[in-house]
Amino acid sequence: MAKERRERSANNGKGEAGARSGLEKELPLVEIYTDGACSGNPGPGGYGVILKYRDALKELSGGFVCTTNNRMELMAVIKGLEALTRPCRVILYSDSQYVINALTRGWVEKWRASGWRRANKCPAKNADLWEKLLSLAARHEITWVWVKGHQSNKYNNRCDRLAVEASKKTPLPADEGFQKEP
Repeated sequence: MAKERRERSANNGKGEAGARSGLEKELPLVEIYTDGACSGNPGPGGYGVILKYRDALKELSGGFVCTTNNRMELMAVIKGLEALTRPCRVILYSDSQYVINALTRGWVEKWRASGWRRANKCPAKNADLWEKLLSLAARHEITWVWVKGHQSNKYNNRCDRLAVEASKKTPLPADEGFQKEP
């Protein structure tokens, strides 16, 4: 079995009372598997997403002509959350330590509070995507789970294939957020 680390990110700012309010039992439970890929870094990139609700699966993918792997990891999470039409309990699986650690260790909240600056005063990368992700995540009760990539998690492996395939399609659109970075 692939190594997994489960962590809850501060109940998305709702506190312990919000997590225990009984709403979790009423909200549908959706599992989201995500992965990003990039051929070169930067280079052509893609994302893959699988949403699992009960026995139903939905696959999503897309790509950009010039981007980074971290941007595609974030984009996969964003696309998965965008696909949800109402508030849900979500278990979100990613093999990106960048994504999972930033969310579960509070890094992204610190970056946002300091005007998207890291502790070393350098700009935090991908602020455009982090803002979007945090806005989407606020609607849901999310458990963030890190899975070891390219191991025995069939859904993570499928997301990787979706992301790689998407990165090879032509023509691919520009990743406008990446193009604007210095």
